[in-house]
This record gives sequence, C-alpha cells and structure tokens, in this order.
Amino acid sequence: MAPLKAGDKFPTDVKFQYVPWAEENENIQACGIPIPYDASKEWADKKVVLFSVPGAFTPTCSVNHLPSYIKNLPQLREKGVNIVAVTASNDPFVMSAWGKANRVKGDDILFLSDPDAKFSNSIGWANNGRTGRYAIVIDHGKVKYAEIETEKGAVKVSGADAILANL
Repeated sequence: MAPLKAGDKFPTDVKFQYVPWAEENENIQACGIPIPYDASKEWADKKVVLFSVPGAFTPTCSVNHLPSYIKNLPQLREKGVNIVAVTASNDPFVMSAWGKANRVKGDDILFLSDPDAKFSNSIGWANNGRTGRYAIVIDHGKVKYAEIETEKGAVKVSGADAILANL
C-alpha cells in the first residue's frame, strides 16, 4: 500500500495490540493483559488522531512529541477529536508503561503497539522494523491529514500543533 494521504479511505484491516488502562494496574510495575485492538472497526464512526513515534521512552518522543499531545488534549477535544492514539513498534507492555510514566490515565490517549511495525510498514512509513514519526487524522473512516517527518528528530508535521492547525 502507498502512504496514506488526505482523501484516502482508512484501511479496513488495521489491528494493533493494547493493554487497556485500569485503576488496579495504575502503578508502573503492574501489568495488564494485552488485547487486540481493531482500529478500523473502533474508529469507523469517530474522529481520530493517530500519531506514531519510532520508540517509547526515546528522547524526542518523550520530551517533545508525546508531551505536545498531553498538553493539547483539551484543544483537540474542543475540535471534535474523539480518540487520540499513539503507536510505536514497542510491545504492548512497554507502550502501557510509557503511558503510566507520563501519567496518562484512562483512555485519554491510547498507547497502541504496532508489532513489527506491520501497519506502519503497510503504508510505507516504517524503517528497519520501527515505526516512523508521523500523524494521521481520520474522520469517520476517511483520512483528512497524513504527514511523516522527513528530518530526523523533528516534530514539525506530526506534533499536536500541526494537527490543531489542520483540524
């Protein structure tokens, strides 16, 4: 599949892995059980922002990229975004721990695992088995925005500010 672009239909077979947030597993040392997350089904009738990072706990991802979404979550909600999700090729336990380490509770932001960068690879936005740094806005099954960073360590087209400017 070619990279997604505005106007495309979101693929119908996008699946991630996910450890749902639960109060009893709020502590970073606690583990939940990973479950499949059928993004195509869950997002079919919603407005969604999906952003991808090369790896949880990495410098740019942890200092710049994820914090931009945490900070701007209220503004994203005001613009009608139902779901904000981040993905990386890390396993679901690491993604869950990254959310806990950043004090994200509930489903404010979904921390989704893209095992072996399968989804990212399918749209041509993976590199050596890792997810690229990109953002996609999906509105009721239709791609409204899709951009990938081309400069290493940059968060220009995939951060929350860029998304807010394009909603």
